Amino acid sequence: MADQTDSGLFREIEDELREERAQKLWKTYGKHLLAAAVAVVIGVAGFQGWRSYDISTRTADGDRFAAALNLVAGEQLAEATNAFADIARDATGGYAMLARFQQAGLFVRDGATAEAIAAYQTLSEDTGIPAVYRDLAVVLGALQELDQRGGDGTALVNRAATLNTTENPWRHSAREIAALAAMQGNDHAAARELLTKLANDPQTPRGMRDRASELLAIIGK
Repeated sequence: MADQTDSGLFREIEDELREERAQKLWKTYGKHLLAAAVAVVIGVAGFQGWRSYDISTRTADGDRFAAALNLVAGEQLAEATNAFADIARDATGGYAMLARFQQAGLFVRDGATAEAIAAYQTLSEDTGIPAVYRDLAVVLGALQELDQRGGDGTALVNRAATLNTTENPWRHSAREIAALAAMQGNDHAAARELLTKLANDPQTPRGMRDRASELLAIIGK
């Protein structure tokens, strides 16, 4: 009887220590994980955007967009924000949409999380843009919701879960978001299941697969 009691006590202590390590990991590295995930999806979206809308084309809108990007590169963020706002308002084709993504990204960079979430939510609901970009807005907005400490907003996090389908190009990001949300809610069983899928899926991007393995080592397989 004593052995069973001791065993149960040791398991309880081990679970508490594992939970504490997971919480410390999130507190220390959570923003870095989110930033890495953002970098992955923005990289993919950037490639698709440039390919689909041919920003290098010598059009007036293309030149305006390139000039706004140069303002960002030069750390002239207020001017860049205004420039992207102008493009979003009156540009043709895909430039207006891409300018709106850039605006949201500048909100993130400025720490204006609520404004970024609102911008991504608006993009995610705009049926006038391709579905792949609406889904991208869900992913990016959900990451901001996760990073909003003490916030109650989970609308985009919940919508991200619907992207976890075999045909969706953002399925891996959706799984990572769901896993991080489960970790924040101390639902380690759900987090383990999602992280295991990410770690074992050969199609998962390498950096994301490595993060999944690291998180599994912390919360326990």
